[in-house]
Amino acid sequence: MNRCILRCLVAVALTVAGTAAVPAGGPARTAPSAAVTDSPAAARPAALPPTHGAPGPVEELFGSEIRRMPTTRRVVALTFNAAWDETGVAAALAVLRERGEPATFFLTGRFAAHHPAAARAMAAEHGVANHSYGHPRFGALTTREVSEEVLRADRAIRRASGATPLPFFRFPYSATTPRGIADVNALGFADIEFTADTNGYLGTARGMTVRKAVDRAMDGLTPGEIIQMHVGTPDGHGPALDVLALPRLIDAVHARGYRIADLRSMVGKGLSTDVS
Repeated sequence: MNRCILRCLVAVALTVAGTAAVPAGGPARTAPSAAVTDSPAAARPAALPPTHGAPGPVEELFGSEIRRMPTTRRVVALTFNAAWDETGVAAALAVLRERGEPATFFLTGRFAAHHPAAARAMAAEHGVANHSYGHPRFGALTTREVSEEVLRADRAIRRASGATPLPFFRFPYSATTPRGIADVNALGFADIEFTADTNGYLGTARGMTVRKAVDRAMDGLTPGEIIQMHVGTPDGHGPALDVLALPRLIDAVHARGYRIADLRSMVGKGLSTDVS
């Protein structure tokens, strides 16, 4: 066969093959690489809800800091932050178990990584949630750094506890900003802060007592109150004062005609229905 004719036939065959590989709507688009995207939505764990379309129960909590449960009923929620050592974890769980009361534990990722047994024990009986990885001041972080802190903590808590954390985030030092809240909302987390802090974490060395801790919680008593306490001690010394105060605090709540509600009910019902 003439070489010219052969080259022509080969060219025609390649053209036909290339045309057949192109969809009718035009060339296929190459999917963006996950390694180069900095979108919080792209980084969102699969178990967290999407932030588009009709709002779900968690998304109804987006847009602001939540400092009390959305209810008019005489209920309060008990919450503990876990950022230091595991002092008091076993005792707190024992009191809650004996009294039949729920609580929510906000863990840092570093705490979960260093104390996985404590994280598993908390998650086995109560809700666990995100308190950042390393407890930084979020006002100084970029959106990318916020994403890294929150998602790294989420992974650490899941790995240590063997449970799916609640889609709740509590800012270190309760240092919320509109931008910070928007950043964590974009990752699928509602910002859950507190109505009253017992200040038990200050310990007896800094003038706190069991009575003062309980009084601070009762001074903020209101329907839907969220009480913040701490397990562990920041300096690694002394008792976990909030855990010592816990039985008396529970008694004081009930003596005022209130009962203790579970923050997990906010996920199931959202803002449109009172927390039961």
